Amino acid sequence: MAHVISTVNMKGGVGKTTLTVNLATCLAKNYNKKVLVLDLDSQISATLSLMSPHDFAKIRKKRRTLSYLIDNIINYNPYSKLKTEDIICPSICEINRLELLPGDIELYDEYLVSEMLHKQTIGDEQNDFEKVWNKFERSLVQKIIAPIRDQYDYILIDCAPGYNLLTRSGIAASDYYLLPARPEPLSIVGIQLLERRVAKLKQNHQENEAINLNLLGIVFIESGGGLLGRYYRQVMRRVKEDFSPQQLFETSIPMDVNVAKAVDMFMPAVIAMPNSSGSKAFIKLTQEVLAKLA
Repeated sequence: MAHVISTVNMKGGVGKTTLTVNLATCLAKNYNKKVLVLDLDSQISATLSLMSPHDFAKIRKKRRTLSYLIDNIINYNPYSKLKTEDIICPSICEINRLELLPGDIELYDEYLVSEMLHKQTIGDEQNDFEKVWNKFERSLVQKIIAPIRDQYDYILIDCAPGYNLLTRSGIAASDYYLLPARPEPLSIVGIQLLERRVAKLKQNHQENEAINLNLLGIVFIESGGGLLGRYYRQVMRRVKEDFSPQQLFETSIPMDVNVAKAVDMFMPAVIAMPNSSGSKAFIKLTQEVLAKLA
């Protein structure tokens, strides 16, 4: 059964999606692992890092995105034709073992979710909205990946910044979470906030089925040189005081314009610019990830 890993940070713009798609690509391309990328962010950054907007528009027109699966959970339709495996796009970037469950710019209707949970609360003997909410939060992403989980070695979930319903559900469905961070004060605050939220999430679900979730590690993104590099190192020292060496990856991802150029080409840097410093760092980081999981 697949290792499920969420990539998450409360703050946006820390390299979360770049880390997810390049790690997934390295696992599939260099280690022959079967990998699924699940895009939970309505900005669809992971989706557009692996396919062109034109290709995405075609699958969205056919409703073959994550939104279809979520709609079917909120308003269950026993005659629904498409299942999780029907939505998945195979052989992404022409890599046989790299697959994508594409996101959508409109993932779910918050009003419909609230209405559904309200009805379930009325029908619940204890009439406990919090209990009903926690159950839905825990099961939403789990229901989506459960039918296909044993078909993969790794499922990498790209979560939205912040802490919305899908992010919480993605974390709850995961075995591990990755924390990408820039060595900047606001990014560090994002780490601290997320750690508190994860602890609270575990506590909320403790009464029913405990969440078996662990921090895989913190990955520093874009540690620049010169004066900025010295400042980054000062911030990184502060982080090292709060976390054990096992919780910090040795490999950091350097500033590399080629990584940004690859995004414009709608493919991971490790494919578009394989000899760049950023790509080499992602390859080295993948080795670390495999060593930690082993």
